[in-house]
Amino acid sequence: MTSHPTPAGTVVDTDLLVVGAGPTGLFATYYAGFRGLRVAVVDSLPELGGQITAMYPEKQILDVAGFPSVKGRDLVEGLVAQAATAHPDYLLGRTASTLEHAEDAVTVCLDDGTAVRAKTVLITAGIGKFSPRPLPVGDEWLGRGLEFFVPSFTPYAGKDVVIVGGGDSAFDWALHLEPVARSVTLVHRRDAFRAHQRTVDQVRASSVEILTKAEVSAIHGDATVESVEITVDGEVVSRPAQAIVAALGFVADLGPIQRWGVEVHKRHVVVEPSMRTNLPRVFAAGDITDYPGKVRLIAVGFGEAATAVNNAAVVINPEAHVFPGHSSEGS
Repeated sequence: MTSHPTPAGTVVDTDLLVVGAGPTGLFATYYAGFRGLRVAVVDSLPELGGQITAMYPEKQILDVAGFPSVKGRDLVEGLVAQAATAHPDYLLGRTASTLEHAEDAVTVCLDDGTAVRAKTVLITAGIGKFSPRPLPVGDEWLGRGLEFFVPSFTPYAGKDVVIVGGGDSAFDWALHLEPVARSVTLVHRRDAFRAHQRTVDQVRASSVEILTKAEVSAIHGDATVESVEITVDGEVVSRPAQAIVAALGFVADLGPIQRWGVEVHKRHVVVEPSMRTNLPRVFAAGDITDYPGKVRLIAVGFGEAATAVNNAAVVINPEAHVFPGHSSEGS
């Protein structure tokens, strides 16, 4: 995946530094190459793809234009191949720590001592660094049957699985594990769900047992999880379980970006229609952005990435045009 491996502690010169290697960042990387820009990409995760790669590579994504349904892993693979045409410098497993302005550039220092001197910066960091909300009774079981993500369905084949949560991830995993696992029980503390209604209806129509007004109150087993106790509306029931998935959401943290001086509103970076932030030469796109009417979809992030790169191109070269023509026009 790495076009130009860059040793720690070196200095990288580029036209555009993309902070965040999720779908929006990868598309921005491609588009920067289309505009003839040199581009570097930094991400704190060791792999490309952001949340999709880390959390739901097997999930079917339904809201990307041109794909009635596309698996997360396949979407990332296509985006990586597209981004490769820009010959980017990938700086993975590193965190963008500090940002300093000069008259004609921005210098971003990474946590490994690498310094990136860029004419423009595009923040596409999604929700920032994210950590899962813990299961109150489950700390000591992590890695012994308790997990927060389901990157692959294969390890759950033939197992009794308990999923805790009521959001999209919980219902997506319940739906996809149902034909693989021996049994799936979904536990949620309320009787209303945050998940998309279509997915909720699909799970209700499956063999998944849904327990509402419920919470996992105890986990039993020796070396690994063997069963759970669930308090359902005041009564305790027991279910066999060799696997527990805690899908309770995440605590998002913009980390050092919050100290750069960008205007932030409720953990999101405020942008103008051009995707400019309040800082010179710094743009943002994707889920991390906020503006009136903002909709957080992958498809929206792709459009914002193109808008940001086209406007950044003019900052880099004032004689350039914001709109360069369509990529389908050829040369």
